[in-house]
Amino acid sequence: MKKKKARTSQGAHAEDCCALCRQSDDDPAMFGEKVTLKEEKLSVHYFCLLTSCGVYQRGEEDEGVFGFLLEDIRQESRRSSRLTCSCCKKKGACVGCNVRSCRKMVHFPCGRKHKYISQFTGLFPSYCPDHSPTQSLCVSSDLSLPQSCSICLDPIEPVLSYSVLKCPSCHSSWFHRDCVQRQAHSAGLFFFRCTLCNNKEVFQEEMQRMGIYIPERDASWELEENAYSELLEVYMHCDALTCLCSDGRTRSAKKGWFEVIRCRLCGSRGTHRKCSALKLDTRDWACSDCTQATDGKASLVASPQGGQRRSLLSKRHLSPLHSPLHSPIHSPVSCKRYTRPVGSGSPEEMLQALGPRLRPLCVQVEVDGDQALCAGVELVRRPHFDPTHTLSVRFKDGPQTTFPSRLQGSDAARQYFLKLLVQQIQDSVVFEGPDGSKNLALDSQAVRDDLYFDVGCLLALCLVQGGPPIGFFSPALYQCLFNYPANRPLAADHMTPDTHFSRLVGRMAEAESLDALREVMAESWEFLELAGCNRPISSLQQREALLEDLVGFTMITRMQLPLQRLREGLQTLGVFDQVQLFPSAFCRVFCEAAGRLSAQTLGHVFTVTFSEQEERLSRETPVLGYWRHLLFECEVGRSSISLQDLLRFSTGAEDLPAAALLPPPSISFLHPPEGEGDGGKRKRGRKEVLADEGLFPQRDPGSRRLLLPVSSSYRAFKSSVEQAVSHHAHLLPTHS
Repeated sequence: MKKKKARTSQGAHAEDCCALCRQSDDDPAMFGEKVTLKEEKLSVHYFCLLTSCGVYQRGEEDEGVFGFLLEDIRQESRRSSRLTCSCCKKKGACVGCNVRSCRKMVHFPCGRKHKYISQFTGLFPSYCPDHSPTQSLCVSSDLSLPQSCSICLDPIEPVLSYSVLKCPSCHSSWFHRDCVQRQAHSAGLFFFRCTLCNNKEVFQEEMQRMGIYIPERDASWELEENAYSELLEVYMHCDALTCLCSDGRTRSAKKGWFEVIRCRLCGSRGTHRKCSALKLDTRDWACSDCTQATDGKASLVASPQGGQRRSLLSKRHLSPLHSPLHSPIHSPVSCKRYTRPVGSGSPEEMLQALGPRLRPLCVQVEVDGDQALCAGVELVRRPHFDPTHTLSVRFKDGPQTTFPSRLQGSDAARQYFLKLLVQQIQDSVVFEGPDGSKNLALDSQAVRDDLYFDVGCLLALCLVQGGPPIGFFSPALYQCLFNYPANRPLAADHMTPDTHFSRLVGRMAEAESLDALREVMAESWEFLELAGCNRPISSLQQREALLEDLVGFTMITRMQLPLQRLREGLQTLGVFDQVQLFPSAFCRVFCEAAGRLSAQTLGHVFTVTFSEQEERLSRETPVLGYWRHLLFECEVGRSSISLQDLLRFSTGAEDLPAAALLPPPSISFLHPPEGEGDGGKRKRGRKEVLADEGLFPQRDPGSRRLLLPVSSSYRAFKSSVEQAVSHHAHLLPTHS
């Protein structure tokens, strides 16, 4: 009797197992829907059907199991019963690697456990770990590495692997494979997208390539009947201590004393007007809980937008005990908003595309002497500061002022101010290290004053409003801000030289023996304890991991707040969003000092406009060659003027800005006056020459248009340009 009972139990268990994988797991998100046909004594996982090598949908959707005929399923079960799983070593393997030379076969659940990838598209191929597709860290993976899964929010190791995937669009959303599979199972084809950037098409395509199954149906929450019915319910209950309504607390008249008035802040409390001694026309009322939460000032949060505005405008008046370190106010200035990237191209073109966000309204900046940084900080801390306003700069008269007073408020004044501002930011307490390769410094007073945010905001303004390239960031600082190069660990030589921390790390790196390393570690126990790295070292091979952790703590972990505030400041006018999309292109703007002006660079600044008349065009073409040759001679020193003089004369700019010049400089041609009957020519002996001795180049600073004289020879052209530029250079005092 016992044997028979055991046999019956075993048979029932066999019916519950999948006919293909021989396992009874029932997890629709991981193995697909499990279909059990009791009459046929058959159970099968949907994913096992899709990924099996020898079974195909030969029937209609309503035939067999989702179009798989029962006869084909049993035939595939018999075929796979002779094949051994390379993972569990049991019979019944029906999923094989799609690479012909690979002979590995597995059960589908075993493949899941051993990092096999099955693609649920096309012919539903599967791949073993040796041949499975992988994700790559492309150059646009430029955000700080995440510390948690963007779906379950549990800690995550930001290293791409079988179990860790990332969004191919924003590169900042990383998640566990199981999490994204369950999200796809819940969201369905119409709602499955990246949780951060909301991208759908590229995200779904990449997830399918990496083996995520996306069911072709609506989201699970949309299929639930009356799922949102509670949203249609309106709170109608009097919560006053004593309800005076004879019909009870749930009575709500359409108007009058016994109409239920809901709390305008939370909406989850109500009262009759009569029960709370309100006036007959009262519409605004706040419950006691909300009144206490707002310290009795419920009116301050009546409008969410108004409340946010007050918080942002009061940011600068916080006491040290309520600095941004402890305050919930981490937002940039109120007028800033997320902006879409403007597209690819050179950094100059991308920064120039941000220029139209500037408005013609001007904001006045007064600089006391040469104190550009003080004036800039005062500007961004103004209560109603709007970064979209164009800067109008005025230098106050004083003994330290080197800028000519007659150019106050001009473009030249703004460019000089921005150039001075970048120089003084580089030398401020916010940065440390050698000139041209600065790391971020940790300064407690700068943290309290939120100077890191101010500096980020000012650097963004410099880039968009015509200032010079930043040029002084170290590659390590650029990597900490924008994760470029992507996912590359920082090394000891990235640390700021000649600091206490760098000297300690250097001594550990130079230790020649294990005893010497332990001796240095014993002397540096406070540093190790602070970094969370005070652990025993049993061999020199463990030193690299220790040094990497110490460098990461010094440059990233302890600098998280300054880095975050600097990023938020750089969000001004959409600069950070643009850089994080194209970090390789912008690297030279932030990390490379402006090189010497070259003839080729200056030549590319101008666009050339020729005449439409063929006769004039034939005269203008040689002049363009004269211009290019003159630029070359200025570069090699064979001219009395320099390329800098030519730039200043033709555009009014002292240096080429990080963004392209606006309006874009152009070149047209200045022809001699037409003579009567001789086409503008006159005889001089036996030679015919153009009447060009009195022609000089002309410029229009407002439109940045340069008129080049149409001369008869290069010698005449060079002479006229040198005279005009030299005269202009002597009229303008230098202020560099």
